[in-house]
Amino acid sequence: MSKITEFLTNLELIDYLSYLVGALMVVFGIFAVEAKRIFDSLLALSALSMLSVLIFVALKAPDVAITEAAVGSGLASAVMIFALFRISNPENKRCNKNKAGEEE
Repeated sequence: MSKITEFLTNLELIDYLSYLVGALMVVFGIFAVEAKRIFDSLLALSALSMLSVLIFVALKAPDVAITEAAVGSGLASAVMIFALFRISNPENKRCNKNKAGEEE
């Protein structure tokens, strides 16, 4: 028991934040897999990506953090949400017609 208390007393603030962000990443990852709605999964994946940005900043890798924020959280999430709304909107569905003009 003394090893655990010694370990906990020697931690710094950045260590506590790293453990907290890591635990939140696990929670959001499980939620993204287990969510019933696709939109909830997309939001969880976006949050997971933003949490990874915090880890990269804590590891003193600002270039990787900026890239992850722009591509992982921003662009990829926007494309997935746009595709989800495009698929689920019935007005955007096009009829499959053969060469004779009949619906298949």
